[in-house]
Amino acid sequence: MKVLLLSINYWPEVTGIGAFTTYRAEYLASAGHDVEVCTSFPYYPEWRIPKEYAGKFALTEERNGVRIVRSYLYVPNPVTSLKRILHEASFVLSSAVRVFTRRRPDVLLVVSPPLGMAVTAILLNRLRNIPFVFDVEDLQPDSAADLSMLPGWIIKILYKLEKAAYHHAQLVTTLTPAMRKKIVEKGIAEAKVELLEPRMDESLRGLLPAEGAEFRDRYNLGERFLVTHSGNMGVKQGLDVVLDAAALSKDDESLCFLFVGDGADCERIRRRASGLNLRNVRFLPLLSEPEFRGLLEASDVCLVSQQKAVSEIAFPSKIVTYFAAGRPIIATVNLDSEVARVTQASGAGMVVEPENPEALLAAILELRKQDRRTYSENARKYASERWSSIRVLGNLEQSLTAVAGSATSSMMKEGVRP
Repeated sequence: MKVLLLSINYWPEVTGIGAFTTYRAEYLASAGHDVEVCTSFPYYPEWRIPKEYAGKFALTEERNGVRIVRSYLYVPNPVTSLKRILHEASFVLSSAVRVFTRRRPDVLLVVSPPLGMAVTAILLNRLRNIPFVFDVEDLQPDSAADLSMLPGWIIKILYKLEKAAYHHAQLVTTLTPAMRKKIVEKGIAEAKVELLEPRMDESLRGLLPAEGAEFRDRYNLGERFLVTHSGNMGVKQGLDVVLDAAALSKDDESLCFLFVGDGADCERIRRRASGLNLRNVRFLPLLSEPEFRGLLEASDVCLVSQQKAVSEIAFPSKIVTYFAAGRPIIATVNLDSEVARVTQASGAGMVVEPENPEALLAAILELRKQDRRTYSENARKYASERWSSIRVLGNLEQSLTAVAGSATSSMMKEGVRP
């Protein structure tokens, strides 16, 4: 089976959609399929293109059996709503040129956001009879509406485009049961919407105490109780609550709040921490894989933070990573959110209301007093049962094969040559 993936994010990005698309593509290639990825140049979460890719408009490379076809992308820094629209539009246009010159695949897997890539998918479907699976990582119109990020008329256009994407796709996939329910409620047949959940990194189950000890030594953390937020630092994360909790406990030298990663809101968070003179707050950039393993092993508690306005269906990928590593979780999120539901159902940690630093600090101090081994065991067990690679990636392959096979059979009946 020849598979073409269309995604704005891919390796060497290690967080979010880039990580998802990479392990999916490489799994399919390892299973013997012909896999090609049309993507941009790496930029996330730093919102900067690395030197080795800077100044290029197109590039083709190969990694782990996957052909990677890159096209131009405008990367704003700082990021605003208008600049983000231009950012996404630049890739939609440049990638469309690249996609239409590729050899016809048996199936197209389109990763959204950006939602605008639905236009490319629909055109390929109509003009070249290419069946496509529309993979929804974020309900972009709902998120934009919840956060009041865009004018109403633009949001209306996004909803119309979303509806067209669902209508023309042979299959719609998404991350969580809550997201699937939301899509079905938009009028899409239940049989057309499947779960394509994130997969856990099984290697994180084998973290060693020595890795955590080495990390603590390298960054002079000693025996401090380490509260970690890793990954994207954007507006949606609402990280001010973490700084406020740190400010409430700034006289407790045994606590350390560690921010690891980058993002559109990172510099502002850094400046605010400096202005508050928070000596119990540390910042680190994105880490190499060995260092990231050490970070996870060293962390006593890992944080998942979201603004109140963030949709209840949002589900950041870091949760799967934290669970696989057996880290106790504190989720400062809407209490009816998917994040809260999973945290409570798994027994992997505690949930507190968002934007409440007193509640967050109280939960941190409570977990500090407890034996956290039960939380760790619960997290690993839940991850193994729900997000194992064999289960998740096997389902992906099966779904793509079914779509490709169904489309081929239909075309043969109609006398159309694939």
